[in-house]
Amino acid sequence: MGMEDRHRRPIGIFDSGIGGLTVAHAIKKLLPNEDLIYFGDTAHLPYGDKSEAAIQVYSIKIADILLKKGCKVIVIACNSASSASYELLKEYVRTDTHVINVIDPMVERVAREFKGGNIGLIGTKRTVHSSVYARKIRELAPDITLHSLATPLLAPMIEEGFFNNQISHEIIAQYLSDPTLKDIEALILACTHYPLIKNEISQYYGGNMPILDSSEVVAIALQNYLRGEHLLNTPHITEDRFLVSDFTESFQSSARMFFHESVKLEMHSLWN
Repeated sequence: MGMEDRHRRPIGIFDSGIGGLTVAHAIKKLLPNEDLIYFGDTAHLPYGDKSEAAIQVYSIKIADILLKKGCKVIVIACNSASSASYELLKEYVRTDTHVINVIDPMVERVAREFKGGNIGLIGTKRTVHSSVYARKIRELAPDITLHSLATPLLAPMIEEGFFNNQISHEIIAQYLSDPTLKDIEALILACTHYPLIKNEISQYYGGNMPILDSSEVVAIALQNYLRGEHLLNTPHITEDRFLVSDFTESFQSSARMFFHESVKLEMHSLWN
């Protein structure tokens, strides 16, 4: 494809596993004319347990695969990979494509909309302990106070299909009632699994707490970029592809839950 056809190229999205499918779903909803290529690095999940160096190696390998498939943008749909690999990937792909991560669009939105505010954040232990959101928010808006709480049970709970039920209500309430999150004005969902429990979280707050969902915020950032670069695709019959580095039945069934429609998985090793 020549430069003049760049808008027809697909959007690459990757994650260590399944959570990034919520980002793919949000992108699909906002940009229905785009073809998506999703890569779930299921052979190496979760990235949260891996060293930064290992995550960088996997990210470069996945970027290579997505570049070969002609992706016009690569979306890092994973908090661990966004903090470990974003700067490196930007250098690596240079002018070939544009890289968007899940952290910066959220940080920019919070800095813009909640000056001087008390903002809550929930995420995995790795994301919270890395302080990546706190550091980036401090750079853009030093007057915002971030109250971060690690909520490690939520992602496995969601993957096992426990949401919108008694068990998930109890666990969510237990976490959100933690004194760390007292008096917050908005809550950042800093894990790509959490959009699936966004309604339950909102119910806990009686519907009057802004719940900031990174999948939606990233989709909007992507739309703005594509529009600015004249890369939005024109209406056509879209084709989405879902690649995984290791095939499991459980992933196939969970993928439907995260993407809101059934997906056909294709095996693709990182090393061939």
